[in-house]
Formats: sequence, C-alpha cells, structure tokens
Amino acid sequence: MKVMIFGSTGMVGQAALFECIRADDVTEVLVVVRRPGAEAHPKVRELVVPDLFDFASVVGALRTYDACFFCAGVSSVGMSEDAYRRVTFDLTMTVANLLARQSPPMVFVYVSGKGTDGSEQGSTMWARIKGTTENALMALPFRGAYMFRPGYIHPMDGIASRTLAYRLGILVARPLYPLVRRLWPASVTTTRSLGRAMLNVARTGTEKRVVETHEINALGAAA
Repeated sequence: MKVMIFGSTGMVGQAALFECIRADDVTEVLVVVRRPGAEAHPKVRELVVPDLFDFASVVGALRTYDACFFCAGVSSVGMSEDAYRRVTFDLTMTVANLLARQSPPMVFVYVSGKGTDGSEQGSTMWARIKGTTENALMALPFRGAYMFRPGYIHPMDGIASRTLAYRLGILVARPLYPLVRRLWPASVTTTRSLGRAMLNVARTGTEKRVVETHEINALGAAA
C-alpha cells in the first residue's frame, strides 16, 4: 500500500507517519510539505510544494496512491471566519478535488475534531466550517472518504505537538491521563490508536463514514 500524508509535521500527521513506517504492508509514504525536512527513512519520499493551492508543476507525482491522510489544520483562535475557511475548507477541497480526479480509487481520511457540526447550521464557527468540509469530502467519488473526529489525543512514541499551548496542556494532563481514560474512555485516544485506525480504514474501510473517538480506539485496537 502507498500512502500520502498532508500535515506530517503536526502531532496527528506524525502519528500517521510513525505507524505507516512501522506497517509491513505500507511500501511507500509520500509526505507533502511546504518546506524540506521530512524524516529520513527508506519508505518516506518528500514532495515539496511551497503553495498548497498550486500543484500544477507536480500533479503527476500524486498518482497511484492507495490512501491520503489529510492531517493539516490550524486552530481557529484569533482568526476571522473568512481566513479560517480558506485554510480549512478551501485548502482541503483544493487537494481533495485534485486527488479525486487523479486517483478516484483511493481512500481519503480527513482529521477534523470532536464537536464538528455536520449540520453546518451551528453558531460555532470552526465546527460549522469543519462540518461543511466533511460533507463536501463525502460527496467526492473516492473509494472511501472517512471523517475522523478525535477528542483529546494523548501523545506516545516520542510524538509531540508543535503548538506550545497544547504541549503545556499535555504536561498538565499527563499525570491525570490514566484516570481520565478510565472515566471517559470515549473522549480520549492516543497518537498510536489514531495512526493505526487510519491505516485500518485505508485497508478495509469501516461502516461509518464519520468516525468518533470511541470508534477510532476500536479501529486502532483491531489494526
């Protein structure tokens, strides 16, 4: 299986990359980045695209992949609705529409987040835009399009967030994580479970196209 990853430097993207490298059935991982510096590994191939809205010069490099894990995203804090929509909906759909034309047999996994508003009618800006993005992705002619909605993600295997606030939050939460996992198992997952779950749906699919945290954990355990 050949896998493509967007957002491989973020915590979720790192999780996907880590599990792809470990998986025996993954023969190649293409990481699409704006700046060079991908992890050096025989399986990993780097494609540098400075402007992710413009793939004209590299479009041929995106063919023949079995799955795309779209892990790129930003926090909505301090952003206007138009700016957040551009880097969430517009960017994701630019990539997805291109891939749907290039490789319709692929599986597309989009990582949004717990609380995403699939009705597109809610008052929370980020949730509404994420929901619009999910719905548009599920309308494309991929072999499968799955929307992952993790809640709290506990880092494992040396993986860390690039966001300072999230790193600080994890430092505070780490001693409490075993207790939280016992009390609210449907609200927490790990980078390991998340990465393995993404690979699992790339291999075999899953009945639900919108995958909540407890389902991520089940898919990760089954991988």
